[in-house]
Amino acid sequence: MHPRPAPPGGALALSPGWRPDGGGARGPCWPWRPRPHTPGAGVAVARRRPSQRLGPPSARKTLPEPDLGADPLRVAPGPTSPRGACVKKSSVPQKWKQLSRLQRTVVLFLLAVLMLFGLRSYVHVADEWTAVDSRSAAAWQMRPANPPVLPAPRKAAENPETVAGLSPQKPQRHFRRGPPNLQTRAPDGDTQERRQAQAQRRAEVLGEAGWRAEAQRDGLSWRGAGTKPPQGTEPPGEKAELPPRPSPKAVRFQANPASQNERQKAVVDAFLHAWAGYRKFAWGHDELKPLTRSFSEWFGLGLTLIDALDTMWILGLKKEFQEARKWVSRKLRFQKNVDVNLFESTIRILGGLLSAFHLSGDVLFLTKAEDFGNRLMPAFRTPSKIPYSFVNIGTGVAHPPRWTSDSTVAEVTSIQLEFRELSRLTGDKKFQAAAEEVTRRVHALRGKLDGLVPMFISTNSGSFTHLGMFTLGARADSYYEYLLKQWIQGGKKESQLLEDYLEAVDGIRKHLLAKSEPRKLTFVGELNHGRFSAKMDHLVCFLPGTLALGAHHGLPAEHMELAQALMDTCYQMYRQMETGLSPEIAHFNLHHTKAVKDVQVKAADRHNLLRPETVESLFYLYRLTGDRKYQDWGWEILHSFNTYTRVPSGGYSSISNVQDPRHPQPRDKMESFFLGETLKYLYLLFSDDPDLLSLDTYVFNTEAHPLPIWAPS
Repeated sequence: MHPRPAPPGGALALSPGWRPDGGGARGPCWPWRPRPHTPGAGVAVARRRPSQRLGPPSARKTLPEPDLGADPLRVAPGPTSPRGACVKKSSVPQKWKQLSRLQRTVVLFLLAVLMLFGLRSYVHVADEWTAVDSRSAAAWQMRPANPPVLPAPRKAAENPETVAGLSPQKPQRHFRRGPPNLQTRAPDGDTQERRQAQAQRRAEVLGEAGWRAEAQRDGLSWRGAGTKPPQGTEPPGEKAELPPRPSPKAVRFQANPASQNERQKAVVDAFLHAWAGYRKFAWGHDELKPLTRSFSEWFGLGLTLIDALDTMWILGLKKEFQEARKWVSRKLRFQKNVDVNLFESTIRILGGLLSAFHLSGDVLFLTKAEDFGNRLMPAFRTPSKIPYSFVNIGTGVAHPPRWTSDSTVAEVTSIQLEFRELSRLTGDKKFQAAAEEVTRRVHALRGKLDGLVPMFISTNSGSFTHLGMFTLGARADSYYEYLLKQWIQGGKKESQLLEDYLEAVDGIRKHLLAKSEPRKLTFVGELNHGRFSAKMDHLVCFLPGTLALGAHHGLPAEHMELAQALMDTCYQMYRQMETGLSPEIAHFNLHHTKAVKDVQVKAADRHNLLRPETVESLFYLYRLTGDRKYQDWGWEILHSFNTYTRVPSGGYSSISNVQDPRHPQPRDKMESFFLGETLKYLYLLFSDDPDLLSLDTYVFNTEAHPLPIWAPS
């Protein structure tokens, strides 16, 4: 603030708050030392209260000019000092006022920082004591879940998060369909984020410290894969307060290099090669593009990493598992504005997290699974209770695909294993109730043909659409698979599921089975308004394994006979191709022509996506029959993968032409299910241990993630 002009007479009138040493007015006493006095000059200081306005110069009061000639450093007594000397106050408020605005701001900022760190320390200590207190034996017994627990693997040598150095691509927005009043509201951000943060801190305490402590306390060592959940697990009950505790008494089987045979080691080598490419070029992203050494995003949630968690555990890859777990703990966040497909995200992400929790006993994965499950729930808020295909996990807005208002039958009926298990673990019935309501409604619908279902269902009316079209391929396949597997998961108590499955198998036999020429291969075709088509998707090759699994659990022996016949056909879909790899879709010859193969392929269908369905069924057939030819067939398929799809820099690539071994035309994409399913099933196929993920104690979801049977027989 600049001084005002001197009034007549030579005295200098200053604005209040000014002081000769450059500081601001801090009260009636000024701690300053004046400069040496120039003879003949006088100082007159105008005083006013902060709220008082200055009047004209003639109205200003001035102090008498002091005589400073004798002592240039002597200060004239102020008007507030009756004794002729300024009394200096030293109270805390007075000292605070003497500080400049900048100084006060710095002090307040430091105090705020100290309070913030104190609060965070308090929350951390409080959560840790809460977690420790909650681990009492009596409290844990209240929970229904008792999955096996294994100790944490050792830390990785280096952090791959610094390798990729690539930013995720912006997720694609989907066109919203359906009436506006049916769009779900966004979740309460503050409340949800608070709950998520608290759960995350608790998971960190239990997952990193408690996980290792329990493993050491129980004297456990890394075993690669738990194989038996505790007996007598029950369906979900009322909501409980504590997270489930893994059972240290569960049977475990060793998975280390010493116990692996040569074929299993070859699978481990293939996995490590694929993982090296993902780790180097696509870490934390959805899928690897091995040729261009980059990545592609679908949901932006680290799809390949989550899909491969239980595979790494089963293969005994300690370092890789712990490295991936660290990414899940530090980087996996679901509060983001992105649409996810309900079916794909359920079987891959939710199923992968639940399976990782059961095998490792790490509560971090269950915490993430519950968070993700809650974000999928808005998809079920439709007039018919048939869920939409897409849901935004950040905003809570659900909608059908942009091209139709329908959902596919396979999508809405192949999420039940995961949602039911999530309810059992958390005690929250809403997940199971929503998924099972879909099953009940589909059970009662008209439009079926001897248990066969159409491919589409309306989210508005809840009825089948596009009637008269029946297939076991895309859009309908896993409906039949989950009928059987839900029945097994629930302890074989839900008769409605079994009845629907048995009726469907009879419908397949009656309407969709045929034999090719010249080898008389049994295959499953399609029916379009009464017209049979000799078209069979590679996806249909899940059926031999499903039929064999049903026979193992007491269903008619003729199911196993059909399973073996269809297994031969699926193998021939590989065998009759020049690369030894199956096309995506095959057409079977029905005419007596010697020069023509049984399996015919159209130009648009001759690609291979590294799919798992055939090796999945090979695993079931070998596990349940002991016939080693199924292992040999799987070994041939693995050899073909290594020959025509392996990329030297890391990873495996889908190919566009299985009929041209010279130019298979790589497509520059490694699907997440190659690590999550294909290599996992190959590893299990080559194992001679029937108790490694026993089919009497585990049921695999359609993405090969093992979940425990609730009441094992």
